[in-house]
Amino acid sequence: MSEVTQTQKPSGKLNFVLDFGPLLLFFVASKFGSSDTDPKQGAVIGTMVFMAAIIVVVIVSKVKLGKISPMLKLTAALGVFFGALTIWFHDERFIQIKPTIIYMFFAALVIGGWMRGKAMLKYILEAAYQGLNEAGWLKLSLSWGLFFLALAGLNEIFRRPEWFSFDTWLSIKVWGVTALTFLFALANIPMLMRHGLKLGDDAELPPQG
Repeated sequence: MSEVTQTQKPSGKLNFVLDFGPLLLFFVASKFGSSDTDPKQGAVIGTMVFMAAIIVVVIVSKVKLGKISPMLKLTAALGVFFGALTIWFHDERFIQIKPTIIYMFFAALVIGGWMRGKAMLKYILEAAYQGLNEAGWLKLSLSWGLFFLALAGLNEIFRRPEWFSFDTWLSIKVWGVTALTFLFALANIPMLMRHGLKLGDDAELPPQG
């Protein structure tokens, strides 16, 4: 069987589950796993659930789609690594810094590519944004690169324990950043349509950290 027949295009619902399922489970498990006697218990339990969920997502992606996207590989690897540190040291700061590292990595990748005239975001998102021409991909790469930098800065602010609690960081990470990501993606659509974007195709969002 050829590679073309082995790789399937994800549906919108499957895309949503793969992208946001582990994050939502992390939120729920952290909330229900919290304890008055151990303020860090919720973060540790949430991290355990997140690690299990991201591994399941990797397996489902391989089985259902025939591939594991580059951004999923990075998110899963860093999630398991920093999750293990969080559990071992019983310290939520490890899982909190993971989004900053992911955002900074992708910001450096896409902005660096843009400076060299290469739309690296195209290779990260693979088949997303069908019909978009090279000029559109370059503009989108710069746009998302700057957005990644902004998200990294916001994560560094809200993960500071002297300023915000873990629960506050968690709520902003799951709901605030997710909402910002969708709004930012929508704000780019008019520009993308001027560069050949075909509406109606399922588009994969950049990494959620």
